[in-house]
Amino acid sequence: MAESDPLIQEKMESPAFTSAKRTPRGRPQAIAHRGYKAAHPENTMGAFKGAVEVGAHAIETDLHLSKDGVVVLCHDDTLKRCFGTDEKIVDCDWEYLKTLRTLEEPHEPMPRFKDLLEYLVAPGLEDIWVLLDVKVPWLKLLSPFQRKKEDQQDIDDHVNKLFKAIAATLEEVKPSRPWTERILIGCWAAKYLPLCSEHLPRYPIIHIGVSISYARQFLKVPGVSLNMLLMVMVGPRGNALIRDARKANRSVFLWTVNEEPWMKWSIKKGVDGVVTDDPKKYLEICKTYEGEKIHYSLRSLLFTFSVNVLVPLFSTVFRYNYGFNVDLRKFRKGLESSNTMAAA
Repeated sequence: MAESDPLIQEKMESPAFTSAKRTPRGRPQAIAHRGYKAAHPENTMGAFKGAVEVGAHAIETDLHLSKDGVVVLCHDDTLKRCFGTDEKIVDCDWEYLKTLRTLEEPHEPMPRFKDLLEYLVAPGLEDIWVLLDVKVPWLKLLSPFQRKKEDQQDIDDHVNKLFKAIAATLEEVKPSRPWTERILIGCWAAKYLPLCSEHLPRYPIIHIGVSISYARQFLKVPGVSLNMLLMVMVGPRGNALIRDARKANRSVFLWTVNEEPWMKWSIKKGVDGVVTDDPKKYLEICKTYEGEKIHYSLRSLLFTFSVNVLVPLFSTVFRYNYGFNVDLRKFRKGLESSNTMAAA
């Protein structure tokens, strides 16, 4: 066995804070998607505080890196949809980004990752944890045959800088409870798992994905949980993945669950977390649902079918760009690199 194996064996199971067992009835935790998105502008401090106020167990948010190396919270890599300006975050300094306001009322500013962490150190919020969706450039992802080798290197360098900046921010803000017990690092691509182990070796990881076959290989990485697109989990293949994840003591979340029937379905499946735009609505259903028959609309079922038709195509393109397989050797190498730097 490799000398670094004991390091990763310590994290064979998902961390306790991600489990449904933390809730009074063992029901899936409420994870507020971009904060309380149903009632506030997404990924703003108002949305995060609103989620906490209605009882969400966790906050899901998206991380990008500004031109001058500041980790900011925004889903898109461009500013058009949320802020109304035709620019990319990576091309803008924080001094400019902090002047922007959301198009949606009450017109809030874009927060930094640091701002969210500083809010979470407040007394009484020690049990609130965060799922970080670490973003990579997506526009080039969708045009692999036009991609140049230099473009891919630029993306890889950017993602490496983002992981470094995330680690530096976590070191900068001193927690009321260790961040390693409150932060879950979201990783879409097998290619970037070594960056998790190199820059954030003590932090638990969760694969965010849309493909069951691609997600399965993450189960061989010690401690990695799964956050899967709801629609791809409907059916026997999804049931099997949940069952196998349970056997491996891994947590399973579903995203994005906003309709009442699918909230009930998620509860019935016994997953560990539900990522939703409306944590208040979901928590109310958690209190009242007692296993009654669930009725689905035809539109919802047709949408589920169409998603499952399109996912294999998206997954193929994704793998072409960001790796077909999990490489445990590189994951271990990242841990070794981190330990070497820590000992220096």
